[in-house]
Amino acid sequence: MSNDPSETGRGIRGKLSRRGWTLDIGNPDTVLAGARRALFVMTGVLVVIWAVQLANFADGYQLVNTYGIRPRDLGSLPDILTAPFLHFSWAHIEGNSGPLFIFGFLAAYRGIAKFAALSVIVVLTSGLAAWFFESPGVGAGASGVVFGYFGYIIVRGLFDRHAIDVLIGAIMALCFAYQFAVLLPHHGIGWQAHVGGLVGGILSGWLLRERRGAKRAAKPAKVAAAGTTTGTSVQTASENTKTGKTSGKGLVVDPSNPRADLYKQLDDMGL
Repeated sequence: MSNDPSETGRGIRGKLSRRGWTLDIGNPDTVLAGARRALFVMTGVLVVIWAVQLANFADGYQLVNTYGIRPRDLGSLPDILTAPFLHFSWAHIEGNSGPLFIFGFLAAYRGIAKFAALSVIVVLTSGLAAWFFESPGVGAGASGVVFGYFGYIIVRGLFDRHAIDVLIGAIMALCFAYQFAVLLPHHGIGWQAHVGGLVGGILSGWLLRERRGAKRAAKPAKVAAAGTTTGTSVQTASENTKTGKTSGKGLVVDPSNPRADLYKQLDDMGL
C-alpha cells in the first residue's frame, strides 16, 4: 500500500473519472464570464418584472385580471406566458424577487442558452398545472418559475454528475427548505403552479443534462483517423525503401551516389 499523496490523489481522480463524476468547477475564466452574463440576465428579468408591476399598479391591477391565468378557460390558455410577469401586490412581488434572482442566477451561470430552455419549460409546466388544476379565479406570479429553477438547481448536479453543483443544490435546499411548505394545499395560494414548476425544473435537469457519451464517442474516431495517417506514412516509407536506402530518420539516399554508404553511416550515428 503506497503512502504517496500524489498516488492517492491520482487514485481518487481515477475513480471519479470512471464513475463519470467531476470535482472540477471548470475553467475559471469561463465560469466568471458565465456568472457575469447570469447576473446581467437576472437583473434584466427583475427590471422587467418590476416595470410591469409599476404599470399594473398604475392601472389598478387590471393587467392581472386581463392577462392572468383563468383555469380551464381556453381563451386564457396563452396567458400562461404572461402570468409569471404579473403580481397581485407589492408584497407579492417582493416575496418572489429574492428567490427568483438567487435561483435564476445559479441556474443561468452554466450557460444562458440552457437557462433559456429551462425557463420555457418551467413557464409551460407551472402555467399548465395552474390552468388545469387551480380553483376558479385568476392566477399570476413568478412563484411557479421560482420553484422550477429551485428544482433544477437541486437535481442538476446529480444528472450532470458534477459534485460542485450537487453541493450547491444541497445548500439551496437547506437554506430554502421552508419553500417546500407551499407545495401543499393552501387556501389562496396557487400551489398547483408551484408543483408544476418544480416538476418542470426536475424534468429540465434530465433533458438538459450534459451529454458526455458523445464526447467519449468522438475519441475513437480521432484515434482511427490517426491510425489511417500512420498507415499512410508507413506505406510511403515502404515505397521509399524500394527506390533507395532509408535511414532511421527517414533520410532517403540514392544508391547510385558514390557516397551513399558514407551518408548512411553518418545518419546512423545521428550526424
